[in-house]
Amino acid sequence: MTHFIQDWLRLRLRPTFGSRMVIGVPYSWLLVLFLIPFFIVLKISFAEQEIAIPPYSPLWSYDADMARATVHLSFVNYQDIFVNFWQTLKGEFNPFNLLVKITGSGSLKETFASWGVLSETGNNIYLKTYISSFFIAIVTTLLCLLFGYPIAYAIARMNPKYRNGVLLAIMLPFWTSFLLRVYAWMGLLSTNGIINNFLARFGIAPLDMYYNTFSLLLVMVYAYLPFMVLPLYTQLIKLDSRLLEASADLGAGPIKSFWTITWPLSRAGIIAGSMLVFIPAVGEFVIPELVGGPENLMIGKVLWNAFFDQNNWPQASAIAVIMVILLVIPIALFHRYETRELEGEAS
Repeated sequence: MTHFIQDWLRLRLRPTFGSRMVIGVPYSWLLVLFLIPFFIVLKISFAEQEIAIPPYSPLWSYDADMARATVHLSFVNYQDIFVNFWQTLKGEFNPFNLLVKITGSGSLKETFASWGVLSETGNNIYLKTYISSFFIAIVTTLLCLLFGYPIAYAIARMNPKYRNGVLLAIMLPFWTSFLLRVYAWMGLLSTNGIINNFLARFGIAPLDMYYNTFSLLLVMVYAYLPFMVLPLYTQLIKLDSRLLEASADLGAGPIKSFWTITWPLSRAGIIAGSMLVFIPAVGEFVIPELVGGPENLMIGKVLWNAFFDQNNWPQASAIAVIMVILLVIPIALFHRYETRELEGEAS
């Protein structure tokens, strides 16, 4: 009887042709569109810049006379990324340096300097760019969550007759070119733009809303807000309203019911939406280039300069490899969280 059960389980768990196809399609997609390009970029990152086509040195050479192959690996590109690493990191994360950087106040800088609390900042432009990119991406994600959660909650609790129309309105901007939408914001926020021209009629001086941190975060939140709303909506729509009714019957108020029932049950949507916003926001190029300003240098601009202005493909490849490795960490944590959630539901 035991052998019969083991044989039945072995046949039961054997993957069929259909299951192989379902599993194989995403893995093939991952192989063709991520792993192969990533290993090509990884290979270029160990080369050296040359005036040639392609503009980098080969990684190996073969001597026919000696019948010997030689591998040429250069780590200078990674060395440039990590030069003055700890000194730059210490200066960037010093709260007094950070406060002076955010406010841009010269008097505050002189005051902190007299106190001796300012630390010398290193000149590692790559590390500064990584920190700036992650900081802007985190703030964008938090703002999208702050504005997106009430929107998703309202849609989930809305009359089903109007729900599809509101969801369509959320996705409607995707029907327009992304570049065109950013240019529209430039026309709205510039010094001679629509908003400032309207305020000028009431005697209000032009507001500095363009080509700075405010315009960068505003357009970033506008562009990525739907990526936060839709995952949250898919979780909140599945929330059983009887749980909230039971919570109210037991004496819990609306705020306590939200933090003890609604928020935990929507945690998967929060994490999924945060990943969908954070990952592309880190490498954003168009928005920082058009509305970000010189003080908001992000990694996308650095990659563009290295590839196209400096024609330094190995350096740009090394920067991209480090960025991919840094982004794999939150993805792996999210996958681990999902695995634990599924194991908990199964048990």
